[in-house]
Amino acid sequence: TVNFTSNTTTARKDVGSILPNVKNVIAVVSGKGGVGKSTIAANLALALAEGGANVGLMDADIYGPSVPIMMGVRGLRPMMKDVDGKGMIVPMEKHGISLMSIGLLVDEKNAVVWRGPMVSSAIRQFITDVLWGDLDYLIIDMPPGTGDIHLTLLQAVPVTGAIIVTTPQDVALADAKKAIAMFGQAQIN
Repeated sequence: TVNFTSNTTTARKDVGSILPNVKNVIAVVSGKGGVGKSTIAANLALALAEGGANVGLMDADIYGPSVPIMMGVRGLRPMMKDVDGKGMIVPMEKHGISLMSIGLLVDEKNAVVWRGPMVSSAIRQFITDVLWGDLDYLIIDMPPGTGDIHLTLLQAVPVTGAIIVTTPQDVALADAKKAIAMFGQAQIN
């Protein structure tokens, strides 16, 4: 177990208006679904919180949210709070972690059938309209792949680190290499 203090440093180069009270943003990505990305994201968040860090876990997988099930908040709904005349979402708290997922806002029996712009809008709301508070780490469980959601999130959020999750099969490794390449592109860097 690693012990953290409130003096956790930040790797951010731009502590600006986007998530200003979050010291480090870690994206957990995979090129392919079903390789354990959400499990890694949840366990990383739990380990950091157990070590004393203030941690948030954002489930950015709009079409297949796993965080509510993995963190035991399935069926619960977050509260709203008025902050300076603006309605803000108060993330769920479980195991010392602040949690936000589309799975907390929609009925899990219904499929989320949204086009790219609606998904991008929801992701932006998770960044700007959730009261994340002071966090040492915000872990973002990204959807599989390298599409529109990834570009929206990675261009809007000051990511300080990324974890690429894969399994040893050739197909999964090929997709993981694409996810790695995504972080080196000029618009993401």
